Amino acid sequence: MTWTDVVAAVFLLAGSLSCLFGAIGILTFPDVVSRLQAATKPQTFGLILIVIGAALRMNAHSASGLLLVVLFQLLTAPVLAQIVGRAAYRADSIRRDTLDTDELADRLHRERSSG
Repeated sequence: MTWTDVVAAVFLLAGSLSCLFGAIGILTFPDVVSRLQAATKPQTFGLILIVIGAALRMNAHSASGLLLVVLFQLLTAPVLAQIVGRAAYRADSIRRDTLDTDELADRLHRERSSG
C-alpha cells in the first residue's frame, strides 16, 4: 500500500462521514432552513472530499473530468438552496421563532408597498 492509497482512503472516509452527517441533519433538524443548511454545506464538502480521494487513485486525464463535477456542485447547490429557502419562506413553512433576524420580511414588505 502506497502513501496515495492512504491519503485517498482518508479523503474518501472523511467525505463519506461528512455526507452521513448531512443526511442525519436533514432527518433531525426541525425546519426547512435548518435542513437546507444540512443539505448543502456538508453534502458539497463531502462530495469534494470524495472526488479528491477518487482523483488520487485515477490517472490525470480521467481525474480532470471530476473537476466539472465539483464545479457544477459548487455552482448549483447555493442557488438551489436559495430558491427552496425563498419558496419555503413565502409558503410560510419556516419557524419564524428560530430566526435571529428576518431581513427578507423587510425586503418583501418594501417590494409590496412600492409595487
